[in-house]
Amino acid sequence: MVQAVRWEQGALSLLDQRLLPHEVKYVTCADYRQTAKAIADMIVRGAPAIGISGGYGLALAAFEAADRFKASGDSGEDSAAEHFLKHAASVLISARPTAVNLSWAVERVLGKTLSALAQGGITHAAQAALEEARAIELEDVEANRRIGMHGAALIRPGSAIMTHCNAGALATGGWGTALGVIRQARAENKVTMVYANETRPWLQGARLTAWELMQDGIPVTLLADSAAGYIMSLGKVDAVVVGADRIAANGDVANKIGTYTLACLCKYHDIPFYVAAPVSTFDLSLACGRQIKIEERSEQEVLEFMGKPVAPAGARAFNPSFDVTPAELISAIITEKGTVFPPLEKHISAVVK
Repeated sequence: MVQAVRWEQGALSLLDQRLLPHEVKYVTCADYRQTAKAIADMIVRGAPAIGISGGYGLALAAFEAADRFKASGDSGEDSAAEHFLKHAASVLISARPTAVNLSWAVERVLGKTLSALAQGGITHAAQAALEEARAIELEDVEANRRIGMHGAALIRPGSAIMTHCNAGALATGGWGTALGVIRQARAENKVTMVYANETRPWLQGARLTAWELMQDGIPVTLLADSAAGYIMSLGKVDAVVVGADRIAANGDVANKIGTYTLACLCKYHDIPFYVAAPVSTFDLSLACGRQIKIEERSEQEVLEFMGKPVAPAGARAFNPSFDVTPAELISAIITEKGTVFPPLEKHISAVVK
């Protein structure tokens, strides 16, 4: 299975997902600045994957600090190193604002790094940062496996599953969240077909999800986003499984733009709508989805396709990268610690501690 994020020879190596499915190429990030730019430029995407990348980005900052501030035990040097690390963390976190996994991972690595700095100096802190970033990556892969097991239990034999955007190995440390559920259900001979929505404007469903599923030999049919409702009306969709970028305390879910539309369609057609996400995606500091900051990207991503205009000169575009699905439209949220059923707000605390 292709890895989206790799730590190799003291640098971060990221699969350039903008080039898939036509070219498999990795981009090397030698410092936290390059890592932040890679996240902002969509070289790496998917909430868990950008969280892992952010963690490694802070490890790169820690090694840079170790080179700059070598006088271990010198209070002035340690103070300068701490300031440098906090600045690097801020740059990384601001690369993309909606997915909570990024800030969660960066802050977790930063906390471990600053603790090690206080105890043994910056060289010790840099090694601690790398170990914590690696731990986050390994934990994510294991969490995805457990999400897959819990989610597959909800899928009936002979099911056709629809998914949106890409929540597979490319969006995580490996295996996937929504695609982890699909992979496990397929292994249990429950899935007959996967319908992947193309997911405009970046076409993550067309370029990434369809490619991932074909690599695994899982039957996949690509749909224009606007065809989702019609194929549901034909009775060809048994469940929808999507990932998440941030989940509020009441169970409202921010995910790729178009997810809310699918949830409304599922409600009308009486189709289960499942969200698969690790516990790190929950943000209990936010009471509801209205408080989630939604990233808006360049108008050109909508007005152009592969660099060619698709709209009249002077046209305007609205390009939110995410939308919010209200908790009442969600059949269940699948996590590595178990499945949360409605009423979501009441039961979330049982898995998020």
